[in-house]
Amino acid sequence: MYLIKCVVAARQEHVINNGVEEVEGEGVTFLLLVAIGGFQRWHAAGTFDVQSKTGGPFGTIKNPQELAHVANNGLDIAVRLLEPIKEQFPILSYADFYQLAGVVAVEITGGPEILFHPGRPDKTESPPEGRLPDAKKGSDHLREVFYRMGLSDKDIVALSGAHTLGMCHKERSGYQGAWTNNPLIFDNSYFRELLTGDKEGFIQLPSDKALLEDVAFRPYVEKYAQDEEAFFADYAEAHLKLSELGFADEV
Repeated sequence: MYLIKCVVAARQEHVINNGVEEVEGEGVTFLLLVAIGGFQRWHAAGTFDVQSKTGGPFGTIKNPQELAHVANNGLDIAVRLLEPIKEQFPILSYADFYQLAGVVAVEITGGPEILFHPGRPDKTESPPEGRLPDAKKGSDHLREVFYRMGLSDKDIVALSGAHTLGMCHKERSGYQGAWTNNPLIFDNSYFRELLTGDKEGFIQLPSDKALLEDVAFRPYVEKYAQDEEAFFADYAEAHLKLSELGFADEV
């Protein structure tokens, strides 16, 4: 597993140093789609339903019908660029591989070390569309989505901090721009920028602003903006929970 992690990390670092345009076709991962985990890590695991035990981090994100979901627009790029790496490790399930890529993306960009437990099986049936968050909606919607997975208010805010990585692309999401000054560094700047309000050159989605407007969410925002160590600890815990939804109960 350590060897696999090193290979994925080396490929992701190559993207950071050279940019996606220069490395497409070389079998490297598009960090900004994988990290924030990694959109792929999140978009795979974030479909879990704690009641029906359907969806979750079981490799179905590569299914054409799931990639066609509106919320997954653009993830076909990540799937395509990850495939040559996956081919080097046939013993690893796609479910484990995609989650491992998310872990590596956080760590290689300066974020916390996240525990990783292999053993997720690949499943074939994709979840129904509509289980992922809508960036245009507020705190009630966020709770509806995250509570369905069995996650908490603290998890909602901590996982939102992964927006410190990556950016929105208008042709994919309808929004354009990055949340932070350096979208290739994992730190607590997402929360610091959120507290400063709207600023030219940065993006704050309605779902981001909901973290400030909600009386239960805002204390976490303020805490993480002041204490990066606390954010890292809570993020690592929430990331692990997210990555093992539907899987932790089976092992």
